[in-house]
Amino acid sequence: MGFPIGLKIEKRLEPSPWLKITIPASSFLLALALASLVFALQGLNPLAIYGITLSRIFGTRIGLAFLVLKAIPLLLCAVGLAVAFRARVWNIGAEGQLLLGAVAAAGLALFVMPDAPPYALIPVMFLAGFLAGAGWALIPAVLKAKLNVNEVITTLMMNYIAMKLVEYLIYGPWRGKATWGFPFTDLIPDNAVLPTIPGTNVHYPTLVLALSASAAVFVLMEKTKIGYEVRVFGDNPDLARAAGMRPGKVIIISMLVSGGLAGLAGVGELAGVHKRLMYPESISAGYGYTAIIVAWLARLNPLACLLTAFLMGALLAAGETMRTSFLIPYASVNIFNGLILTCLVAGELMLKYRVRLVLGGRGRSGP
Repeated sequence: MGFPIGLKIEKRLEPSPWLKITIPASSFLLALALASLVFALQGLNPLAIYGITLSRIFGTRIGLAFLVLKAIPLLLCAVGLAVAFRARVWNIGAEGQLLLGAVAAAGLALFVMPDAPPYALIPVMFLAGFLAGAGWALIPAVLKAKLNVNEVITTLMMNYIAMKLVEYLIYGPWRGKATWGFPFTDLIPDNAVLPTIPGTNVHYPTLVLALSASAAVFVLMEKTKIGYEVRVFGDNPDLARAAGMRPGKVIIISMLVSGGLAGLAGVGELAGVHKRLMYPESISAGYGYTAIIVAWLARLNPLACLLTAFLMGALLAAGETMRTSFLIPYASVNIFNGLILTCLVAGELMLKYRVRLVLGGRGRSGP
């Protein structure tokens, strides 16, 4: 008579503090071990790669600045997504909302207020970027609130519309006169360029906004009526309706905040990094999608997004350093980044669920 063997997955009621530390750490170490195997198969020394990469990122001003530069748009987008996801509104459109913020900033700087002084132009650019991102998010929000249209589909599809809108502008009416035929706009005027931390290329107005947004959204979610409604609606929509809360209001407000913060990130990329509107994949580089992972790793906590955004920024900086310093193929760098993210996400699942090995009708639990 055989002994049945199987696996049973059970939801954890509350993971212990020990598990909250050991599982993420073990996930990260496992990812490094798997990536080391990939590097070793290419004849590279993994320890040398990790050591030099860490020293160049955290031991030099240029490396730290590059890390922060990558973390800024991730933090803004992730904090906004944390609000939407907390309300169970699945905004996958931060990428497009970021691009609309960049379009609004470019239009103001190039055509509407090109001669305005910086103290007037830069705040108006950020305001326009916020409104553009929020307005782009409002469309799927209204469709969800009024017609119950699936927001995953609408926000994702609107990303492609935003990309094509940018391409239309840079190939058409906004193509620059001094770009030798390339599909870029002209450079924005100096009065529209964001100031940077001396000795770096970190545009500190956007950094300050990102840090402030993290704290402000935390207060919004924990200390205000609308934050309470977002949390209740996200935890139990039926209870929220029974208590007299309006689902449409929660959906629209959470999407406006989410889209607006992504729009701020677009202004920072336009006026602080590229100085012109160009290919959409250059303006955003996938920040809107990566921010989804940042928000989930932070467990939708706006303050925790600070840590996960800078962790992701370090990961992106590490990949770029490996590619330029060791001539590691781009595909291998993507494998490295993918292994880190996959293992971290798997670790998050292990915190919520445990696996039991079933032998002959009896179960043995994992950690």
